[in-house]
Amino acid sequence: MGGRGGFQRLRAQLRRASLLTAIGLTGFALAVGAVTLAVSADEMFPRVDAPPGELASLSPDPLELPESEPEMRPAWDMSMEGMITASGVIRAGGSLAMALGSEGIPASAVHTIVTEMRPVFDFRRSRAGDTWRVVHHVERGVVSFEYGTSDLTSYHLFRRGDGYVAERREPRLERRTARIAGVVTTSLYETIRDLGESPQLATDFAELFAWDVDFSRAVQPGDRFNILYERLYRHPTGGEPQYLGPGVILAARYEGQTGNHEVVYYEKEEARGGYYRPDGSSLERQFLVAPVKYTRIASRYNPSRRHPILKVTRPHYGIDYAAPHGTPIFAVAHGKVIYRGWSSGYGKLVKIQHENGSISYYSHMSRYADTVKLGDWVHQKQVIGYVGSTGLATGPHVCFRIKNKDGRFVNPARLRTPAGDPIPTARMPEFQLVRDALFAQLDGGGRDIAVDEAL
Repeated sequence: MGGRGGFQRLRAQLRRASLLTAIGLTGFALAVGAVTLAVSADEMFPRVDAPPGELASLSPDPLELPESEPEMRPAWDMSMEGMITASGVIRAGGSLAMALGSEGIPASAVHTIVTEMRPVFDFRRSRAGDTWRVVHHVERGVVSFEYGTSDLTSYHLFRRGDGYVAERREPRLERRTARIAGVVTTSLYETIRDLGESPQLATDFAELFAWDVDFSRAVQPGDRFNILYERLYRHPTGGEPQYLGPGVILAARYEGQTGNHEVVYYEKEEARGGYYRPDGSSLERQFLVAPVKYTRIASRYNPSRRHPILKVTRPHYGIDYAAPHGTPIFAVAHGKVIYRGWSSGYGKLVKIQHENGSISYYSHMSRYADTVKLGDWVHQKQVIGYVGSTGLATGPHVCFRIKNKDGRFVNPARLRTPAGDPIPTARMPEFQLVRDALFAQLDGGGRDIAVDEAL
């Protein structure tokens, strides 16, 4: 989840007693249509990134907006004869060379762009939907080039003297703290969407409790949730603030058939934070419940399953998680990639050996992640490949298996692993200070309503 680095300034301010007396966050409710989206009285407490050593304000004083993004200034007069300016989007199955070539940009210019930008961006990581803009002179070559991979990240190339400068740019963002609360009537995703927020917040929320709650099966109508989170805004030159989407979740609660789950974000070290329960125990565990955001379980662990293709009865030592083709698959725990290749009925397979001696299997991939190679160490939630139907498969899914340190397959659904390190005793007073302040905001203002009631 992005945006965690800015939270260190919130934590620093929460240490000050003067701020604690000011956390009377009553009545921050904003109606979205006929549905309640609860926010602060001053449009969710504006907060702007500040330079190191400075504290960004949480007060409702007039906000000093960040400077606009620097404009790229070509080294040549834009009115010069022979200048070509073009822009576009990378299409599915396309490439940068194809996109620029269609606009009359020569292959030599593409070579210059790819070579000069290699220190900041590898174009083998290009994806459909990436945006580009080029300024090219027929005699002097590339004047400037911009490449956008998201609303938050772009890469720029421009002339400086006789050479080029390549850099990565991230816009200065305004962060506003918001609270959203509701009652599930159909699914968590639909409820949050109907409350007027991006479904990405539902995804982030589900990932947050992925160690404790299986949101594909455990969610029931009537379950309740509260989320305190950041909303990220960008300020384009001369335009109105643009909402980019949800940022880091600061505190959250989920009440359902699996119990009452609460979590708060806290940084034990500078810019290195994690999620903890109210008692200071770590929310994260060694293994995630599932390696993919799946739509359904196509087949469960079964010692005597009839194979849908081979039509024979044999053990199925894994769980088949069905998901759309191309859905990212991530490592369920930290470990080393010990296999990456084709393996008969498994199709494209990745195996990861973990620190406790167990091995996790991820099969039927459509392709591997470009950044994951044989022998690499990967971290929990790192994308290692994408859902496909290679090998013996009737449709797109990932067959997830775990073999324990004794070499026997175990049922992933029954796997219980220890939690991460808790808050150190010496840090508990500070943790409790942050926890209490954030939960005060989480519970403040507004009323929870069912979506169907609002409609």
